[in-house]
Amino acid sequence: MADTTEARTPRKWNATHLPDLAGRTAVVTGANSGIGLATAEALARAGAHVVFAVRDLARGGAAAARVAGSTEVRRLDLADLDSVREFAAAWDRPLDLLINNAGVMMLPEQRTRQGFEMQFGTNHLGHFALTNLLLPQVTDRVVTVSSGAHRVGGKRIHFENVNLRGAYGPTRAYAQSKLANLLFTLELQRRLAEAGSAVRALAAHPGWAATNLQSHAAHPIARLFMQAGNRFLAQDDKAGALPTLYAATQDLPGAAYVGPDGPAEMRGAPTLVGRSAAASDPVAARRLWTLSEELTGVQWPLTATVR
Repeated sequence: MADTTEARTPRKWNATHLPDLAGRTAVVTGANSGIGLATAEALARAGAHVVFAVRDLARGGAAAARVAGSTEVRRLDLADLDSVREFAAAWDRPLDLLINNAGVMMLPEQRTRQGFEMQFGTNHLGHFALTNLLLPQVTDRVVTVSSGAHRVGGKRIHFENVNLRGAYGPTRAYAQSKLANLLFTLELQRRLAEAGSAVRALAAHPGWAATNLQSHAAHPIARLFMQAGNRFLAQDDKAGALPTLYAATQDLPGAAYVGPDGPAEMRGAPTLVGRSAAASDPVAARRLWTLSEELTGVQWPLTATVR
């Protein structure tokens, strides 16, 4: 059987190929900048009503005001599970697309409001809770943004010390959170299929996209390296958003992973890409799901309520 990396989409696929999304609603976390904003802009331009789910309402409002199309702004702090619950409790209508885009990258060691390691807590646990709380309203698909960095930094979930207390490294923590995004997608799709739901869970990664995400790296040398990479290697945020947009709108199988088709998946047109063995482990995916339920207090919705 051919590896999924051999499957190729049309090389010139871009946001102009999006279908008509009139009448559809999308939530994009972290939509105030970077690939989140580029994703929101493209969805709105295609006719979707786009909800900017952002921590800073002022910045989110300013970003939404520059977007042509139907938008609204709602507060969501993924590093605070109380904020996640408030956002979900206020949601009262069908939701076609949930785009789990927001994230933090290679920060100095920090904790979320509930005491979790910041990258794992924000990138994974916040989105885990949000997805499960909104899932009874989701009608089409959930797309979670991961990273090629899931292949580095230990290449596993540190179940014995998931908050990396006494063992923190910015790259290790980021890689663990991005691996968690892929395992979450894998187990979410398995549960959706088992429930007979038509909703699909997919993942995407942007390659190397020049955004402000890299500017928060803990080590100054890492920041300099990323600044140089942004200038000479990266594609822009609009190109970086293409894998997310492709995963959100094209007819792809559940648990598919989309990234750029160029060398080392750094840039290029969106295509189906492979993932590490660790990111394909169904046992680890189920174990992570159980742990995430315990840590967040958010459970899988009743089967009868899932579309």
